[in-house]
Amino acid sequence: MAVKLIAGLGNPGTRYQWTRHNAGFMVLDRLSSIAGIPIAKKGFSGLCGEGWWQGERLLLLKPFTYMNLSGRSVAEALRFHKLSPDDVLVIHDDLDIPFGRVKLKKGGGHGGHNGLRSLLAELGSVDFIRVRVGIDRPARGDVVDYVLTSFSAEEAGRLPFLLDGVVDAIGSLLSDGLEKTMSLFNNRDLTAP
Repeated sequence: MAVKLIAGLGNPGTRYQWTRHNAGFMVLDRLSSIAGIPIAKKGFSGLCGEGWWQGERLLLLKPFTYMNLSGRSVAEALRFHKLSPDDVLVIHDDLDIPFGRVKLKKGGGHGGHNGLRSLLAELGSVDFIRVRVGIDRPARGDVVDYVLTSFSAEEAGRLPFLLDGVVDAIGSLLSDGLEKTMSLFNNRDLTAP
């Protein structure tokens, strides 16, 4: 059985740990905890861990190349494991989705997201699944500054529910496939009681 590569995008270091741009890292850390797959091994220009969850052999990957070069790390892991973009699931923040919501899709452009831009360039393909975690768009001000800010106190209180909800969506994706998971999770507020 082929390995599924799940990459969470973010920036390494404590300075960025709780910023909006690190939503991919946060989800991957939560998945790691729930699945019992530690992300502690150095490899593929990042940290990774391998194990079984939901009947699938998973490689969890946190690129430490910084967001703008994420594709390098994912491409290294792909080549090593002889995987295709079809075997890749990428978790990343998305400004165009309200906080508390997630959207899954396969394919598409980078939408101005530098991590996705790097992935498209390195993989030479759009044929991977994206798990897009909503972080909202700022009402005004610079988007670059905004994505590197921490969540508000109100959002931070809802964040654990969002992370658990996104992990549930990933579990559904592995067991039930993309179409069913999209119908169940896309545009649903995962932080609502």
